[in-house]
Parts: sequence; structure tokens; C-alpha cells
Amino acid sequence: MERSTIVRVHEGLHARPATRFVKLAKSFESEIEIAKAGKGVSAKSSVKLMLLGVKENDTVTVRAEGADAIEALEALIGYLENPHSGLEDTAVAPAVVTEPAPVEVKAPVAGSNELDDAGFIKGIAASEGVAIGTAYPFFPPEITAGNRNLKPDEIPAELIRFHEAVARVQQRMDAELKTDNLAESDRGIIVALKDIAADDTLLEEATGLIKGGMDALSAMLGASAAVARQFSEIDDPYLNARADDVQAVGRQICLALLGQEDISLESLPDGAILIAEDIGAWDFARAPLKKIGAIVCGHGGATSHVAIIARTHGIPAVLGLGKAVHDLRDVKQIAVDGSKGRVVPEPDEAVCADFKNRIAAAQAEKQALEAYRTMIPQRADGTVIEVAANLGALEEFEVAQAAGAMGVGLFRTELLFMKHMHLPSEDMQTETYTALLKAFAPHSVIVRTLDIGGDKPIAGIEFPQEENPFLGWRGIRMCLDRPDIFKPQLRALLRSAVHGNLKVMLPMISDVEEIRATKALIETCRQELVSEGKPCGNFDLGVMIETPAAVFAAHQLAQEAAFFSIGTNDLTQYVMAADRLNPTVARLNDVSHPAVMAAIEMTAKAAVQAGIMVGMCGEAAARPDLISEFIRMGLTELSMSPASIPRAKKLISELK
Repeated sequence: MERSTIVRVHEGLHARPATRFVKLAKSFESEIEIAKAGKGVSAKSSVKLMLLGVKENDTVTVRAEGADAIEALEALIGYLENPHSGLEDTAVAPAVVTEPAPVEVKAPVAGSNELDDAGFIKGIAASEGVAIGTAYPFFPPEITAGNRNLKPDEIPAELIRFHEAVARVQQRMDAELKTDNLAESDRGIIVALKDIAADDTLLEEATGLIKGGMDALSAMLGASAAVARQFSEIDDPYLNARADDVQAVGRQICLALLGQEDISLESLPDGAILIAEDIGAWDFARAPLKKIGAIVCGHGGATSHVAIIARTHGIPAVLGLGKAVHDLRDVKQIAVDGSKGRVVPEPDEAVCADFKNRIAAAQAEKQALEAYRTMIPQRADGTVIEVAANLGALEEFEVAQAAGAMGVGLFRTELLFMKHMHLPSEDMQTETYTALLKAFAPHSVIVRTLDIGGDKPIAGIEFPQEENPFLGWRGIRMCLDRPDIFKPQLRALLRSAVHGNLKVMLPMISDVEEIRATKALIETCRQELVSEGKPCGNFDLGVMIETPAAVFAAHQLAQEAAFFSIGTNDLTQYVMAADRLNPTVARLNDVSHPAVMAAIEMTAKAAVQAGIMVGMCGEAAARPDLISEFIRMGLTELSMSPASIPRAKKLISELK
């Protein structure tokens, strides 16, 4: 039996929806096939199904043969015609997290031009502070094929060895899933890898090569490369990311064949200097951060995910070393100056003494600043200046609280979306926002709505190719065009608002109509929640000032917005027409430039005249040389990386 239908599953059969579809298909005894454009694959193989590339609005045919064929067709067709299929339950997310690749900043290549007068290797100052310690190179070794030709009588034993290796990998994943201390996002990754490791597509490819006389290691490398290549060749960036997932599974099976374990950051010694070509945000987030003395990377810049996490936790970091990072593979000791972007391998006695003195001075300053951790800074006229934290994940709130954060001035919700290979559900978002609000009550938490675009795509949203994504379909522009994405977030924010002091701000605002359209959508969401009997609260709706248009229209925006938050990172690049990720124009990307400072003052003046709060959530909020000027302009809230909070409080308390 067969039936055709148009796929209504949101974004098609990608990752989670595909896995759920396969699970449903496996619940029936019948042989089931799904076909698109004349090509049919087993509906019980998630890898084959994803490779079929079924997208929303595609026409497909489902064929079933067996005793329960009628029931199977009814269930599977119903699944395909439901826009929310595969996205309802978020308890276990069968999709591998693929972190966004950090922006690669051009750095000097190895050579004398990398060294300054003191013999330091120069990179990008990504997180301030100095450290000296034992080098911990994090360069996962490449696995090479054995290229051994098997004799016919060796093949049966090699097949057994291969399947035993696969079983060990699956057993290890099962054991990890049973641990109590596993985060749900971790659990989703393991479930997804286990699903790929058990899929016939990859295993049949490898066993076919072994039967042809290839040794198991070479066969697994060849099979994972072949299947990954199929994903890479699909004209869909979302499915392209599955190539990395397949390679990751292939690597684990190869290590099992070799009887080896992959290197991990879990064994990092206290105070070690982490050296890597690159560190995925996921690897970094799972690392024992308290043990890391400093970070040195070949890739990345001051605004990359590694830099943001490093600053949040007060870890010195120098990034963008380029090929020079490989010269550090074999060093024993290394000194890092995250404030000036300098690294010195095997420091001599003079350098060690200098760094130890600076570390001691920094520690003394930190101890002195401890007295300011709980203070409430005020202007001379008694006005309280809120010093809040910029956060990107719920897991960071303890660091912010320990630093004395007076709430959250920026919670970047895009990182919640990036962690999953499916769009986070309304319930998942509600849980996250609620936990954050409860953690900081009675202080306010400012949540920025989804600020995403073609420069940092996420799973589940297909972005057009744009010549300049920073000026394209991003932030509020994308959200208003995609109410199916925006409404669940607004509903989640309304539901969580009953648990604390919530404020919400809109990114990339250029026109007052964008605020009005959002308000109308919020009211629609509120009415829906009331009709569903779900509790919902109120929140102040503000805007980020980060475009020149918002600066020039600040007086009009202030009539619609409850508050302003100045995002200096983007505002500076837009005012100066200088890409903040381009080192060749770095001299222009300076918030202290008179043009940028004038834009900030125009914004502050409009807010003060309208009687609304104006704050700042860009990196400039923590600059000691500018804080007094920002407060003079009328800013009453400064939000920054947690590590900068005590010092900012001290500076504010000393203002006349």
C-alpha cells in the first residue's frame, strides 16, 4: 500500500523530526519506505532518511507492506502532515549539538613578524589577565588508516572485531545515559550519537568494505568519510552539519578498534594553560573551568564564543595565533598576557618573575575588590547605578552571583537556540527563563529576544545567502517575519514573567513600527495563553540601541519603549563602518571615538528626556576610562562580563 502527501513538518525531516519519524516507523512490523522525487529509502533508517533531504512542502510517497500496513500509513502520513511533529517533546533531544564555528580572524603566520621586542608571540587580546603555568595541548590526534589487505580467512574474525567495537561504543553511550549528573543537553548529544552508531547505513558501508578485504579501521574511516560526504553535498546547511556528527561517531568506533580513549579536558591539571587550534563552545562549556589558568587558541577573536566564556569566568585568553599555535604543541611552560594579547613559551627567569609579580598584584586587587562585591554603587546625588551581568547560558548564573551582579543586563537567548539541532520548544524556553528569574530575584533580568542572522545560523531556520549578513535579515527583522519562531519565545517570556522581575529587549531595531508590531504580537500571545488557562505575567519591553537609525530616531523610540540598552559592540561597527571582526580596521572599531560617544550621548539624552531607563550591555560598559562619562550622560545601568563587576562597582563608588 502507498499514499502520497505534502510534508508539513516544520523545516522538514531534519535531525529530531527524522529520528522521531524513524522511531514511529520501527513501531510497526511492516516494511516501510519513503520516497521523494523517485528515490526511495527505508523509513527505519534515520541516516538514510536525512540523506533523502525531505523539506517542508516537499511531496513524498510512503509505502508499507505487511500485516499492519494500513495502521502504519495512517500514523506516518499523520506525522508528515503535522507541522509540529518531532518538536513537541524536549525531554530527550536526539540531535547532536553542532556549535557554530568561531569567526576565524586572520593572524600572522609563524615567523619573526609574530614576535614583539620582548620575544612574545602576538595574538588577539580576548580576555584580560595574566597567567603562567604548565602547557596543556588539546590537539586530538588524527586517526590514520591501516590500509591492511585481509586474506579471505581473516575476514570473519575482522567482522566480529568490528561489531564488538561498535557494541562497546553503544554500551559506553548507554552507561553515560544512565548517569544522574548528565545535563539534558548532554543527554541529547549522546542519544543522537548512539542513534547514528546503530544505523544500518554507516555499519553496512563499513561491513561491505571489510567483506571486500579491507581492515576494520580503514573500513570505518572510509565508511564515515563516505556517509559524511553525502551529507556535505546536500544543498542544505542544516543537513551539512550532520557530516560532523557522522565523523564523530566514526572516530569513536575507530578508537574502540584501537583500544584507545579520546583525549578529554576532564584530566586538565589545576592552573594549566589550555592550548588548542580551536575549542568548540560545547567542549569548553563541559571543561573544568576552575582548573584552567589561561587559554591560547589558533582561531577566534575578541567576540568569539571562547572569548565570551573566558571573560565570563575571568580566564585570561589570547586567540587568533593562526599557525603559530602549533609551535606551542611541545612547550612545557607558558606565560599568557590576556590583556595585551601576548604569549611566551618557556619563559626565562626574568619573564617568570615579572608574571608572578603581576599575578600577585592582580590577586591582591581581586581581594581588595571583594569588599565591593555586595555594595550598591551610587552617584553623588544618591542615584543607584545597577551593575549587572551579561550571560549566555543558565549555567553561568552562579559566576555572576559570586561576582555581585545586580541582576542580568543581557541574556543572549540565541545560545539557547544554538545548543540544539532543533528549535527549543516553548516549554523548554519557559523553564530556562523561569530558572534565571528565580535565581536573580528580586533583581531584574533583561532577556534579549532571538538575535540571530546569516552570520550565525541556527538549526531549524533557513537563512538566505547574503553578501553582508550583518546588514541583512537578522534580529527583530527575522523574528517579525517568522512568527512561528517568535511567538513561542514571546509566549515563554510571558509565562515566565510570573516568577520574577523580567524585562525584554528587542535587537536590531531601526524603526518604531518594529516595536509596535512586536507589542501587537505580544498581546496576541497573551490572549492565547489566557484562553488556554496558562498563567502569564507582564514585562517591560525595551530596545537595544545598536543601529545609527535607532540613535537618530531615539526620541520617537523612547515614546514606545520602556527602556534603552546600548549595544556598543554593534553600534561601534555600524557608526564607524568598520567590521568588528576584521583586524585590519581594528583601529577604527573603538567605542571611545568621538562619533560613537556622540551617538551614545544622543541616545542617553533622548531616554532621560522621556523619563525611561538607559543602560549599556556592550563590552564598553566595563571600561574603566569610560564608566564615569557614561554615568555623566545619564546611564543608570551597566551590564558586563561577571569578572568585571567588582572593579566597576569600585570605580563608581569613587566618583565625585
